[in-house]
Amino acid sequence: MSEQPLNPSTAAAPDDDAADTAPAGPTPTGSTAADATAADEAAALRAASFERARRLRMEPRFPGGPAADPAGSHHERRIRSFQPRRSRVTTGQQDALERLWPKWGLDIDGQRVLDLADLFDGLPVVLEIGFGMGEATAQMAADDPGTGILAVDVHTPGQGNLLGLADKAGSTNVRVANGDAVILLREMLAPESLDGLRVYFPDPWPKARHHKRRLIQPEFLDLVAPVLRPGAVVHCATDWEPYAEQMLEVLTAHPRFENTAADGGYAPRPAFRPLTRFEGQGLDKGHVVHDLLFARV
Repeated sequence: MSEQPLNPSTAAAPDDDAADTAPAGPTPTGSTAADATAADEAAALRAASFERARRLRMEPRFPGGPAADPAGSHHERRIRSFQPRRSRVTTGQQDALERLWPKWGLDIDGQRVLDLADLFDGLPVVLEIGFGMGEATAQMAADDPGTGILAVDVHTPGQGNLLGLADKAGSTNVRVANGDAVILLREMLAPESLDGLRVYFPDPWPKARHHKRRLIQPEFLDLVAPVLRPGAVVHCATDWEPYAEQMLEVLTAHPRFENTAADGGYAPRPAFRPLTRFEGQGLDKGHVVHDLLFARV
């Protein structure tokens, strides 16, 4: 559950919208050669500063853990639905990553097709994109040990936290994938290999100029449909009303998905989706949470 901006991945280069996050600088107004040289030097300094900040965000936490940039530069530049973030890894999270990543973690490198039957010992597998700190994912795994959860994010503290929670609960049906969920869907999953997709509280990208970054788009569903088995359910949840409306519109319009709600609208929250602390805080503020459940046809 992406209780902060959706983080499933790191990019090797800033995308087409990098100007939104790159440091702004003065626009040269002079027309002399000296002015032009000064402007070029200032631009170079800004670019170097931006690159240093980007590399800092992508530094690996420690050897043997999730890679900083698992897909490398061999995948195309494109607009991302997430922003890489750097935050502190606690001792407990690092311990969980060091102990459990070799067993339950994998990097999304785009170089292989995953054998989910082998990875999950034959369990049916649901993909979850963006799980935040992993509390809800760990609870769903514990409540339903007969379903494997392939949980994707790039937030290292959250990865460590989810691994630790699953280990503490004795759950063996969780695997944590580090990297870009789009690369995973496009390059690393076999046709009809998934029994469901969960996207809970993705970043709503509320500014109009950022709507193109929202994950639930027709092109994304085009990638999702082939890797889902017939009847598999795409389950989205959001507390951002305009994004809920977009999700409903996009899913309804897609020919490979059918709304499971009889009235063609939103669905009640299913019992298997936990009410999280994050969601509770939103409800306390008057937010309305919408669930959408669409079956692959």
